[in-house]
Amino acid sequence: MAKYIKFIPTFLFLIFFAALALAQTPSGFPEISFSPEDRVLILAPHPDDETIACAGVIQRARSMNIPVEVVLFTAGDNNQWSFLVYRKHPVFFPKAVQNLGLLRYAESIVSGAFLGIPEENIILLGYPDFKTLNIWYANWGDNPPVKSLLTNVRAVPYKNAFRPGAAYKGDDILRDLKTIIREFKPTKIFVSHPADHNPDHRSLYLFCRVALWDLEGEVAPQVFPYLVHFKNWPKPSAYRPEMKIIPPAFFKNNVNWQELALTAEQIKNKTSAVEKHNSQYKSSKNYLLSFVRSNELFGDYPVLKLRSSSANEDFLISEAGEEIEIPEQLENKERVSFVGLQSSSVHVEKDQLVIKLEFSRPLGRQTAASLHVFGYRHDREFSQMPKIHVKYGMLWYKIFDQTRQLRSKIFKVVRKNKQTTVYIPLKVLGDPEKILIGSHTYLGAVPLDWVAWRAVEIN
Repeated sequence: MAKYIKFIPTFLFLIFFAALALAQTPSGFPEISFSPEDRVLILAPHPDDETIACAGVIQRARSMNIPVEVVLFTAGDNNQWSFLVYRKHPVFFPKAVQNLGLLRYAESIVSGAFLGIPEENIILLGYPDFKTLNIWYANWGDNPPVKSLLTNVRAVPYKNAFRPGAAYKGDDILRDLKTIIREFKPTKIFVSHPADHNPDHRSLYLFCRVALWDLEGEVAPQVFPYLVHFKNWPKPSAYRPEMKIIPPAFFKNNVNWQELALTAEQIKNKTSAVEKHNSQYKSSKNYLLSFVRSNELFGDYPVLKLRSSSANEDFLISEAGEEIEIPEQLENKERVSFVGLQSSSVHVEKDQLVIKLEFSRPLGRQTAASLHVFGYRHDREFSQMPKIHVKYGMLWYKIFDQTRQLRSKIFKVVRKNKQTTVYIPLKVLGDPEKILIGSHTYLGAVPLDWVAWRAVEIN
């Protein structure tokens, strides 16, 4: 063993040199540029997302005296694990949970002030943590508000929120976002990614997308989605500020990525700003610091544009994601086979929208799939547009508009081996100009796999 000791300095030097070379390797992504006329709006699903994803953006904007406003979609008040670590005991009572939500909001104010954002420019909406995707699916119009998991309320309970008492419904979320965007008039919006594994992150992107459609002609900001939650990403899950953050291989080539390079001083400041989210830092230090890299990464899927029905061309929506482990306690005696979505496509055929879903294997008795298709028209309230949910298994299928079940004869669902084709009359979708499509498979209530929501324009 002793004879190898003399090689240790050389070995350490080689490791350092390799890390440095990796850090300096160009990503090939375009650099985001700012101008003095910019106005930056950051939409964060939870307090801390604005820091781990956009602290570099904030510093670049403030160094140019560009106005920055941060909107916190939820107070992050259902993160029981972080509260358990922080308080050293479980927190169950609704009032105590709300107080912890206020604590996270206060941490965002402190972190924002450190980066140069005035307190009045950090806005709390206060919608239900971990429930906003449920609202997106089925809490619009005449449907009742959703009920929060731990705060046990159906409306915003925080007195210092943007609109205390706002109902936990899609109509109210859309109203708030449109009001903020209309008043602030951003030229750049940084928002969570539609492929993010966290449901609040996906839903905020979708609400933002509809809000901007409604405001076409009033504002035309550039939109920069950022990714936070994705399996085994970023790598390594540790503080590596000398490294670049690169996208998961899953969609490295089918998303239009851009980046912002950070200086050594900005990296140092970002580290300090992340630490100021103390309640989260104590429970997830390595994970939060894994976003402190030499760059910040942003990218979106392009909007798909369907051609005339005569062209009858398929358009790729998404490719298969990585498999996830199925919890053993949910498995029956026979092991459940993973059913993943390999690909999906969409085209218009006469007066119908045709969506094809290709799975890694046929759906079994214990697995099912859901397809969500929401229509949009500029001349009709989005809350009144159909929100179609096709839920199906190996031998059955059901169709819903939000929670209302529809007659299945209106639709056509064809299953052949590993492929399912769904035919939806455009009239049932409200004769839309645009649609939003998302799909996933699941075992019971446990999601197995999903494709990112995509926006589609119908010409």
